[in-house]
Amino acid sequence: MNAIFLFLFLLLGVATLFTDPELFLSTVLDGAGAAASLCLALLASYAVWLGLMQVWEDSGFTRAGARLLRPLSKTLLGVEDEPTLVAISMNLAANLLGIGAAATPYGIEAVGRLNDAPDPEYSSCMFFVLNATSIQLIPTSVVGLRAALGSGSPADIILPTLLTTAVSTIVSCLLVWVFIKKHRRFFTRKEVAGT
Repeated sequence: MNAIFLFLFLLLGVATLFTDPELFLSTVLDGAGAAASLCLALLASYAVWLGLMQVWEDSGFTRAGARLLRPLSKTLLGVEDEPTLVAISMNLAANLLGIGAAATPYGIEAVGRLNDAPDPEYSSCMFFVLNATSIQLIPTSVVGLRAALGSGSPADIILPTLLTTAVSTIVSCLLVWVFIKKHRRFFTRKEVAGT
């Protein structure tokens, strides 16, 4: 992927240098300035939510969340281990708030712990789907981006995001359940019947 972007940048850069050299330099500098100002604008949003996540973890809220999510996690993922449930609940909470960057470390920890689950293939696939599709109550990153870029109503995206992520999560979980859990049971029964 990096090679493709490098090729496109070099191709367009060389073409622009030959046709309008002044445009190339001003475009590159304007783009870098816009990227830097956008990063600074998003820094405040991330600082608030990451700080909140750390407070939740330090106050024991995550352990309470893990206890609340235990029946759901046990049903969906087949996991009962407390540290795994804490990592999963933190990952899901960060994703619910739309903070993908905060969810990543917890997701990595949860995946490492899911290797010891009773059915690691199914549990890992289901967790991956939950993490990738993730219902978002507040799409913090997108709202922050829209606000930083001057949107008149950056929060208009909340309801459509909630609806689409809820549908994608439900459909994806059903597909994992059907194609991994049910599919495996079907072939296991055929093998037992054939022997």
